[in-house]
Amino acid sequence: MNKIAGLIASAALVTGVASAASAQQWNMPTPYSDGVFHTANIIQFAADLKAATGGEFDITVHSAGSLFKHADIKNAVRSNQVQIGEFFLSRLSNENAAFGLDSLPFLATSYDDAARLWAAQKPVITKLLAKQGLIPLFAVPWPAQGLYTKSEIKTVGDLAGLKFRAYNAALETFATLAGASPTQVEAPDIPQAFATGQVEAMITSPSTGASSKAWDFLSHYTPINAWVPKNIVVVSKRAFDALDADNRAALLSAAATAEKRGWAMSKAEAAAKTKIMADNGIIVVQPSAELMAGLKKIGAKMLADLEATASPEAKSIIATYQAN
Repeated sequence: MNKIAGLIASAALVTGVASAASAQQWNMPTPYSDGVFHTANIIQFAADLKAATGGEFDITVHSAGSLFKHADIKNAVRSNQVQIGEFFLSRLSNENAAFGLDSLPFLATSYDDAARLWAAQKPVITKLLAKQGLIPLFAVPWPAQGLYTKSEIKTVGDLAGLKFRAYNAALETFATLAGASPTQVEAPDIPQAFATGQVEAMITSPSTGASSKAWDFLSHYTPINAWVPKNIVVVSKRAFDALDADNRAALLSAAATAEKRGWAMSKAEAAAKTKIMADNGIIVVQPSAELMAGLKKIGAKMLADLEATASPEAKSIIATYQAN
């Protein structure tokens, strides 16, 4: 009897060791607060993964840059300080123009366009990230970018001389071509930048406009739908390869669900946050034909300049996108 009991105990110990070996505890830095829909989607992604694996795969989400600052998240995953992370895709445009095409003005200006562009980008970006030991899991767009100012902008000429908030290289170029003066300002610093006169205008999403309470420091929002940029979630290839087949499948399934849900959340966000701004006194002005013509002219020049100097990877994405 004691021998049988011993065998049962040994079997239970082996089972427990196997279970512990398959358990995963990951850390995931993200740049935005819990109130931002991207973060809400990622928190649900982590919850879905934990539920699907009976609690064996647990991702702790460190939001609002609390673990790593936005600029450091990609390298934190690459260096295996963390297993997974989220960042704004076009932040990598200085590495290769292929990463920044979703922030090229007036290349993709609707969700349908953005989906087609992502379909063209994804296989190319996957290969580029693979060279850095990274695997893209999913990408979710922000609402289309609009123009925020302290007065109505009727033509591109009205932007001349304004101090213009920039958050990537493409927006710096755009502001310069519009005759404005670009200044790098991160999203959390927007209210102070306007209050101190550091910036006087910006292009950003309704999400950022509402979360920064733009009505406190400017008066007009013009939905020019300049581009539809994305956040991307990447995982360390080393961490991914270390997963067993079941956890790997669960991770990919949760990621696919998160991408689909995130795109739907973004569409709902665009309407909801535009309404919040209007309800708080922001004047929503539909862009004039003259303004749009001038802005699209800038976008066309930027595309032509990019195609003249861009990497082969970026050119292949543009060709695929324009062919579909």
